[in-house]
Amino acid sequence: VQLQAYGGGLVQAGGSLRLSCAASGRTFSNYIMGWFRQAPGKEREFVAAVNWNGGSRIYADSVKGRFTISRDNAKNTVYLEMNGLKPEDTAVYYCAARRYTLTSRMVGDYEFWGQGTQVTVSS
Repeated sequence: VQLQAYGGGLVQAGGSLRLSCAASGRTFSNYIMGWFRQAPGKEREFVAAVNWNGGSRIYADSVKGRFTISRDNAKNTVYLEMNGLKPEDTAVYYCAARRYTLTSRMVGDYEFWGQGTQVTVSS
């Protein structure tokens, strides 16, 4: 499956952004979808993941209550709604897919990755 993330940008602290990730090439609903991020000089870290029908979602503690992951299987798209953004949310955000039935927080569990979209939050 091919993934393309978009929707990043520059926003002030407290603002909102919605990231989208469009998938193509395989049956989208067969995949667990996740969002990860990587700040300069840091390792890539888990943000959120959603199961095939949106019924199960998991979040990193740092974004819980501020970010919401969702998916639209008819549009082959997964979203990350980000509210209450903080400067520490600044990073390149990546969407990822894995073919198994369980969500995961582990970078290594995801087989397919998009190219990333930059999110910058100014203080």
